[in-house]
Amino acid sequence: MNFNIKILSNSLESAIQHKINMKTKPVSSLGILEATALKIGLIQHTKTPILTKPTIIVFAGDHGIAIRGEVNPYPQIVTQQMVHNFLRGGAAINSFCTQNKIDLKIVDAGVNHDFENKEELIDCKIDYGTKNYQEEPAMSMDQCKTAIEKGVKIVTETKENGCNIIGFGEMGISNSSAASLLMSYFTKIPIEECVGAGTGVQMQAMKVKKRILSEVFKKYNPSSPLEALATFGGFEIAMITGAILRAAELQMTIMIDGYIVTAALLVANAMNENVLDYCVFSHTSEEQGHPKMLAFLEKKTLLSLEMRLGEGTGVAVAYPIIEAAIAFLNNMASFEEAGVSESDD
Repeated sequence: MNFNIKILSNSLESAIQHKINMKTKPVSSLGILEATALKIGLIQHTKTPILTKPTIIVFAGDHGIAIRGEVNPYPQIVTQQMVHNFLRGGAAINSFCTQNKIDLKIVDAGVNHDFENKEELIDCKIDYGTKNYQEEPAMSMDQCKTAIEKGVKIVTETKENGCNIIGFGEMGISNSSAASLLMSYFTKIPIEECVGAGTGVQMQAMKVKKRILSEVFKKYNPSSPLEALATFGGFEIAMITGAILRAAELQMTIMIDGYIVTAALLVANAMNENVLDYCVFSHTSEEQGHPKMLAFLEKKTLLSLEMRLGEGTGVAVAYPIIEAAIAFLNNMASFEEAGVSESDD
């Protein structure tokens, strides 16, 4: 569980920033695009970064608490149904990845279903869903470690295939509950302030969800990030945690999605704080806990479109903005090249 993630070198920061400032524009006039270009230049340690084989990996897993139907309006079977939808190309993430020429991989991390004859599906099933943490920890420590290792392996293979920019998505009925518990553990924000609507919990049902998750949170006292992940997490969240850590270790640019993926990042960050050096935050989710997570991490996002779908859709929609940041850095003329006078300031 040890990852050798290098602190991002700033040796080229002045050179890249000078290149950005000398483009034919007022200084800082491209806003967050400039910060994004600088970030990716530092990750790749070059003044001319490139993006190769952008990939989003969607991890799917079921959660034991969903069986009772108390914290989510959708039945657990929706997880497997949505995986079939991903494989048929019918989900939002399929549409956005096709539009933006992003490779898409679907992983069975622990769905309560046997998928047959699905060559497009990566089978990494740990179990048929986690345990119900109302009664016992979601998974054993061995299962948690195995899930992390499987996330590591998938990212390693993706990198070997030429990818240098990667994002993660998820599918799992009740995984917003797991994310809320993890958020509260790592940020120390009261659990009641972390719980959100998820797939659409409203009014009285929200009160029930908050009560149940508050009871669950008080039931346990994890002593480490790994134990917290095993207690409250899902197999898909654990695999994303491992995937994020390995992507940072491989010095890839990591596109962070919304609430669930950021919960996995909280775990990864607690395991190795250098991981944040490699992350670009795609969007601010409408799930109420997400802005608080971002504030805890002291990070800004590229977009705020009132989205809260998951699946990695925030990453897929934000990717063209990242492309634009690299395009202006590499292709836009400097004042000298264009024969344009610079500011006197």
